Amino acid sequence: MGSEWGTWLNKRFGGSWPLLFALSLVGVLSVFAGVPAWQAALGWFFLVGLTLVGDHRPEPETNPSEAEDETRDPRLLDEISATIDALETPSLLLDQEANVLFQNRASDRLLGALPMGVHVSARLRSPAVLDMVRETLANGRPNQIEHAERLPSQQVYMVRIAPIELKRSGNLGQLYLLCFRDISELRRLDQMRSDFVANASHELRTPLASLRGFIETLQGPAKSDPKAHERFLSIMLDQSTRMSRLVDDLLSLSRLELKANVAPECKVDLVPLLSHVRDSLVPLAEELGVEINLHLPDVPVEVTGDRDELVQVFENLMENACKYGQEGERVDVYLKAAEARPVEVTVVDHGPGIPSEHVPRLTERFYRVSVADSRSKKGTGLGLAIVKHILTRHRARLIVTSEVGKGSQFTVRF
Repeated sequence: MGSEWGTWLNKRFGGSWPLLFALSLVGVLSVFAGVPAWQAALGWFFLVGLTLVGDHRPEPETNPSEAEDETRDPRLLDEISATIDALETPSLLLDQEANVLFQNRASDRLLGALPMGVHVSARLRSPAVLDMVRETLANGRPNQIEHAERLPSQQVYMVRIAPIELKRSGNLGQLYLLCFRDISELRRLDQMRSDFVANASHELRTPLASLRGFIETLQGPAKSDPKAHERFLSIMLDQSTRMSRLVDDLLSLSRLELKANVAPECKVDLVPLLSHVRDSLVPLAEELGVEINLHLPDVPVEVTGDRDELVQVFENLMENACKYGQEGERVDVYLKAAEARPVEVTVVDHGPGIPSEHVPRLTERFYRVSVADSRSKKGTGLGLAIVKHILTRHRARLIVTSEVGKGSQFTVRF
């Protein structure tokens, strides 16, 4: 009962009720001591008024933002930002209004530095990406789209946004993570694979159609014509040989791709190897009226590699120089091996040269500067692609320089 009265008194008079009780007691005692009643009452009310005014001052108002700051965890945003900054994927941390709270270093390289607090649309102008962001902010569900950038170069990104589920929000509100995953290489590989299948089908379809036509002719109108038999069979042999070369090159590419990451370990002396390649191509060079000149040092020059594959590389380069540089009537092969410098083999022809716009694409599969010229010289369009794959496995480079009217240089640098 006493505790209930104390609680009521505290609520009614605050912490000053003991003083009020003492004053009241003094007033009663003063009456019995002979003090006039009106003086005792006046003094008592004066003291009570001062006490009530002093103890019931209006409490200072609390700023809501200060109250929020007291509950906000200042370390939480720093922890989230540090985690995002460690990602290799460009990422932005957004609030409920799509304002940027943080961007990691990968995003800085991709999008440039963004002022904190700015709306994401200040840098991302793609309507599809902004619509995706707005949709996720509205329904809270993750979403992603494929987005292509054409400047400064063709790049394709998988853009994804998802809400961040925090066990402790620290009064930060709902946060969202916007990520950009670069899938440009995957799309290029898909395109290359599609182009490869289309080109291989096209290359095989032409000789197959020729063979079928000649076979039908031999079975029909030319069935009893010996001269037609001889002429058609010769053409059929050429077409079947062309298909055979194409299939061999495709198989060679496939084998090279399987061991592309396995570097060779054997030592190969390039001096006798280049002499062997030149000797094997002498009949072709004589037929084309081209002379192959070797410029080799008198000492062995060894590199780490696979002998058979290196023979294939230099056979291809010298054969191409003979065929496409036939007008120059000679091909020069230089082997340079200076101390503390990489070993280089340069095959030089003195033919018509290659226009500069074609040079970067020479090692693409089935790419030809002149389709008619290539087919007339029995090329498959895969030779330099094979050279590139072999040199990649050997950790070597192919450097092509050419000037129209002055010939071409193909340099293998180990």
